[in-house]
Amino acid sequence: MLRSLKWLQVIWDSPIFSLIFVLHSKYMDYQQTLDYLYERLPMFTRVGAAAFRKDLHNTIELCERLGNPQHKFKSIHIAGTNGKGSTSHMLAAIFQQAGYKTGLYTSPHLTDFRERIRINGEMVPTTFVTEFVQQMQPSIEALDPSFFELTVAMAFQYFALEQVDIAIIEVGLGGRLDSTNIITPELSVITNISYDHMNILGNTLPEIATEKAGIIKAGIPVVISQTQSEIAEIFREKAASLHAPIHFADQEWLMQENELTAGHLKLGFLPHKGGEMKRLTLDLYGQYQIKNIMGVLSAVKVLQQGDWKLPDAVVAEALSHVKKITGLRGRWDIIDKKPLTILDVGHNEAGITEIVEQLRHMVYRHLHIVTGFVKDKEVDKVLSILPSSATYYFCKSQIPRALDEKILAEMAGTKGLRGHTYSSVQQAFMTAKQNAHEEDVVLVCGSFFIVAEVM
Repeated sequence: MLRSLKWLQVIWDSPIFSLIFVLHSKYMDYQQTLDYLYERLPMFTRVGAAAFRKDLHNTIELCERLGNPQHKFKSIHIAGTNGKGSTSHMLAAIFQQAGYKTGLYTSPHLTDFRERIRINGEMVPTTFVTEFVQQMQPSIEALDPSFFELTVAMAFQYFALEQVDIAIIEVGLGGRLDSTNIITPELSVITNISYDHMNILGNTLPEIATEKAGIIKAGIPVVISQTQSEIAEIFREKAASLHAPIHFADQEWLMQENELTAGHLKLGFLPHKGGEMKRLTLDLYGQYQIKNIMGVLSAVKVLQQGDWKLPDAVVAEALSHVKKITGLRGRWDIIDKKPLTILDVGHNEAGITEIVEQLRHMVYRHLHIVTGFVKDKEVDKVLSILPSSATYYFCKSQIPRALDEKILAEMAGTKGLRGHTYSSVQQAFMTAKQNAHEEDVVLVCGSFFIVAEVM
C-alpha cells in the first residue's frame, strides 16, 4: 500500500501530469499553456528534423476541425532560404500603412511566442492562446501534431476570427510540405535560395529550389526576388505548368542609388521597362535588404494591378518605418552605438556571407563576434567565411540542438579563428562588451537563438 502511494506521489509531482491536470482546469494561465506546448509537442527549433512532418495531414485535419479558417481570409505566401522574414515584415508594413487590417505569421520567435502571430503589429492576446489550446487539447492528444503544425492552425484561426483583410504568411521550412502550404494566396513570393536544412530539403540548390517552388499555385502570380542561373528554370517550369504568371524582380528593377546615412539605407530604383525613379529610405540597415526590396517592389506592382490600393507614397512611408510598424527585430539590429553593437539572425552560408560583406563597408577599430550554432547546420562552411581578424566569443544557446561551445571553438581554430569559450550566451556577450573599445564593433550572429538570448 505504501509503495502504491509513493508511485502516486511521483506521478502527481511529474511536470507532464501537472501540465495535463492544469490543462483541464479553466484556470490555466498563459505560461502554463506554453509549458504544455513545449513539453507535449515536438518543436523544430529545439529538436530539429525529428519535429518535421513530411506531409500536410495533421495541418489539414486540425484546420478541418476548426472549420477551415485558412479559406476565410486573403493571404500572401512567402518562401525562401534568406530574406523571407524581412520581406514578410515589409509587405505587412505596406498593407498596414495603406489602412488594411493586416495579419502576419512568422517563425521562429525571439523572446515571446506571440511574436509569431500579429495583427497590425500587435501580438496575439495571451487569452486567445490559452483558450485555443484548451479548445484543441483533445485534437492535440488524438493527432499528436508538431509545435509548428498547431501554431499554424492557431494563426489561421485567429486571422479568420478577427476578419483580417490580408495575412502575410511566412513559410517555416521548405515550401511544398510546409504546414502553411494549405492556403490559396493572392500572390506567392520566393526570396533567395541557398544551402540550409539540407538533411530535409536536399543537398543541391535545384533540389532545395524544387521544395520552395512547391508554394506556386495554379493561376496565382509568383515573384522570384533574385535570379539565380542554376535554379531559375525550375521556377519557370513550375510556374508554366500551373499557368502562374512569374516575375523575376531583379530583372524588373535597376538600382541607381545606394547610400547608408544616419542609420538608414537610401535606395533608388528605375523600372527596367522605363518609368519614374522610386526613391526609398529603409529603416532596415543591411545592404542585403537590396535583394529583398526588389522582390517587395515587384510584389507591390503585381498587387496594384489587382484590387489592392497601395499608393507609391504609402509604400515609401511604410518602408521607412518597418520596425516600428511591425516589430521586426534581429536584422542588422543596432542596439548600442559605443561600442557599435549589432544583432543579426544570419546563420547559414548565404546569411553570413551577406553579414561579412556588410562589415567590409564599415570602419571600426576592432571586431568582436559573439557566436554559436546548432548541430544540424553546415558550420564548417560558415566558419570558413568569417573574418580571422576578429576576436571570438564562442557560446551555446539553451536548446537541445545547440552545438557545444568547446567543439565549436575547436572547429573554428582549424579555420584560423581565435577566441574563448563561455558557458552561457549572456556571459559571452557581457565579456565582449567589456572588452570592446568604444570605436569597436560587437556583432552577435550565427544562430537565431544566440540573438534571442542576448535580447
